[in-house]
Amino acid sequence: MSEGRLDYVKLAPEGLAKMRELEHYLNADAGLERVLTELVKLQASLMNGCESCIKLHTGELRKMGESEERIAEVPEWRNSALYTQRERAALAWTEAVTNIQDGHAPDVLYEAVRANFSEVETVNLTLVITTINAWNRIAIALGGHSGNR
Repeated sequence: MSEGRLDYVKLAPEGLAKMRELEHYLNADAGLERVLTELVKLQASLMNGCESCIKLHTGELRKMGESEERIAEVPEWRNSALYTQRERAALAWTEAVTNIQDGHAPDVLYEAVRANFSEVETVNLTLVITTINAWNRIAIALGGHSGNR
């Protein structure tokens, strides 16, 4: 891994502080289970190839007592019986929102999310997904991280 292109934390501390405030809200006050949000963050980071974020969220899941099997199967969640219906809806929504350019966010996935999440939870879940995508893109574009998974 190469060194960072810019010291973005030092150069834009106010903007990054605002992102951290949003992250704090999502972790503490969004009404979503921490394991679910970490699974979502790991899935988006895997999709985006952000190695530092993959390590971070894998570590967070381990600290929460998640099994190595559940962590390892995140990329193949569709073929695994290890995830709840709520987690499966969140992971599918993560894929749709992360790859929004590929068919946008299909109604069938939105309906699955709404069947498992309240209106406010749906908004907060979407904020979790968009926030981790922003962190991934900043780390990859400015941090010099490899785009490889």
